[in-house]
Amino acid sequence: MPLPAGFVSVQDVPPRSPRRLSALAAALRAGARRAPFVEDEVLGLDTLIGPGAVCIDVGAEFGLYTWSLADLVGSAGAVHAVEPQPDLGRLLRFGRGLVGARNVTVHRLALGDAPGAGHLSQPSRGFVRVRGRTFLADGTSGLGSNAEFRRHRSIAVRVDTLDDLVRRLRLPRLDLVKADVEGAEDRLLAGAGATLERFRPHLLLELEDRHLERFDTSVDVVVERLKDLGYTPSHWEPDGWQPGILGRNVLFRAPAA
Repeated sequence: MPLPAGFVSVQDVPPRSPRRLSALAAALRAGARRAPFVEDEVLGLDTLIGPGAVCIDVGAEFGLYTWSLADLVGSAGAVHAVEPQPDLGRLLRFGRGLVGARNVTVHRLALGDAPGAGHLSQPSRGFVRVRGRTFLADGTSGLGSNAEFRRHRSIAVRVDTLDDLVRRLRLPRLDLVKADVEGAEDRLLAGAGATLERFRPHLLLELEDRHLERFDTSVDVVVERLKDLGYTPSHWEPDGWQPGILGRNVLFRAPAA
């Protein structure tokens, strides 16, 4: 029997996120408007994905993007948080249970251009670990931008490629990849060729020459690699995503099918 005009079938209403997850996501959106530690781009995620989407957050750190994405994709979607630092991985798993984000899976590994064993370089300022500046150190040309720190800790880690992770998870779709890997973004892309060709996900990348140079590459090189695949760069403004690069966080819009 057809529904009266203006009514929606229960089956057509996307399942709601747990209240604690929605509250956290709302707090992060508010923080993006007022707090410097929450990036403005969080406000533009809802224009890129919605219920049922699948996302990968590479370099998830404290989960500022992970929880925002988890709320947007809902219980019908999935978020894979990739974080190689062991203490942050434990924190993400704790947070997952705390807010009821059953659609989040945490992976303790680093992503690069080839699978194998690797080492993270984690700097410290005094006795405080600077987790946000930790990078995959194998095959780099030195500390680069991290030379400002006097102390560095080496952490053994398993390295995989994005292609292998996607294949192992048997993902049916992939809508967005966010990556903040302190200069290893080009290596991440080098290990993601099959994924980009098959799924054409949006890419939200942190790109800074000061970090990229220790991997012997640059923002221009990364941009040209993606332009060759049909991607176009954008940046976030208060009124939405705008063409071109302004600042360190760059959205590469998926090419039209």
